[in-house]
Amino acid sequence: MITVAALYHFTRFPDPAALRGPLLDLCTAEGVKGSLLLAREGINGTIAGSRQGIDAVLAHLRALPGCDALVHKESYAEAMPFGRMKVKLKREIVTMGQPDVDPVARVGSYVAPEDWNALISSPDVALIDTRNDYEFGIGTFEGAVDPDIRTFRDFPKWWEDHKDEYRGKRIAMFCTGGIRCEKSTNYLLGQGVNEVFHLKGGILKYLEDVPAEQSMWNGECYVFDGRVSVGHGLVPGDYDSCHACRRPISAEDKLRPEYERGACCHQCADEYSEADRARFRERQRQMDLAETRGEKHFAD
Repeated sequence: MITVAALYHFTRFPDPAALRGPLLDLCTAEGVKGSLLLAREGINGTIAGSRQGIDAVLAHLRALPGCDALVHKESYAEAMPFGRMKVKLKREIVTMGQPDVDPVARVGSYVAPEDWNALISSPDVALIDTRNDYEFGIGTFEGAVDPDIRTFRDFPKWWEDHKDEYRGKRIAMFCTGGIRCEKSTNYLLGQGVNEVFHLKGGILKYLEDVPAEQSMWNGECYVFDGRVSVGHGLVPGDYDSCHACRRPISAEDKLRPEYERGACCHQCADEYSEADRARFRERQRQMDLAETRGEKHFAD
């Protein structure tokens, strides 16, 4: 059984580049795979490996400056959901494009998963999903507002365009693991919203802690690894991933005329050139060849 750990932590790294090499070396030595982002504002990512390997990497991360309180969320997979280990340097660990946003300074009020249903059932609360459109499309909370954004960068403009609709409302926001809400709640507080709440631990913690019979979640939750989606109890879901655009696709989506295995789905039919499609088809051919040899070839 593979242990999967999703994590993020906002802190101030004066020199994130100096942290990259030792972190990558440790992950490689422990057989841990996945993706971690380092920036001056902190660390974010998902990794997978043996129990021993994950524990070693988490211990290393918590020993970094300001990271002793780093919290992670665990789930499990039957097979390794990543093809390799990547540690990347970024301007932001989750890109919002708002230089004045600082989650280290302040964020909204955290709401535990067991208290979330009561909050979002209140008539004076507006519930906003901060994730991308394709994530909302496969699952969300009852009554949630869909900002219909392609990337998190689009959220501030959406709020500016719609803020008058939420005057006098308390605002509750949620995302996959909680990281987007660290920034979005700070942003709304800076915009003068007085009462802003966010789901502690994100959707993943809610699906782990809240029994299905008490849940207000509908559908599945998109995750950024080979599992594609998870349901209650964090069990792997029913979605696959389009290897062209990486968006989730269902069995029904594969029956649509736009779908071509490994090269196209209805969501990206108009987004790529024919040269891109040829590249995607070659990648799929290589994956098929690897499968015939009994090997695993990852699309990333």
